[in-house]
Amino acid sequence: MPTDIAGWLVAFAIVVLAYVTFVALLYVVGKRLIAREVALLVPNLLALFRGLLADQRVPLPAKLLLVLGLLWLASPIDLIPEFIPFVGPLDDVIVAAVILGVVSRAAGRQAIRDHWHGDATILARVLRLA
Repeated sequence: MPTDIAGWLVAFAIVVLAYVTFVALLYVVGKRLIAREVALLVPNLLALFRGLLADQRVPLPAKLLLVLGLLWLASPIDLIPEFIPFVGPLDDVIVAAVILGVVSRAAGRQAIRDHWHGDATILARVLRLA
């Protein structure tokens, strides 16, 4: 069992390192705004999902979907590796958008806006996907 945990920790460390390297590369080549958005997207989505889990306006079925979304976002395994420029976080965004679409229909978009800590334009883009 400890080797399973070690393997997951190594996989997680590799994903984090690739993510940080990608954001740093964007910053170095002058894409500072994109670098900032990419760097904060997943942490902001995690915070949003946690906030929605505690919100009374969100019904239980939507909360169960949020838990699945949290697991997806926190997982080091992705359909598209994070280090691939511009499309790396795309699978996370698509999953989040689908979940937020369900949550917005169940609890309203205001509940989502109340728990978003990032740039409002980024949330608007994600909600457009929903």
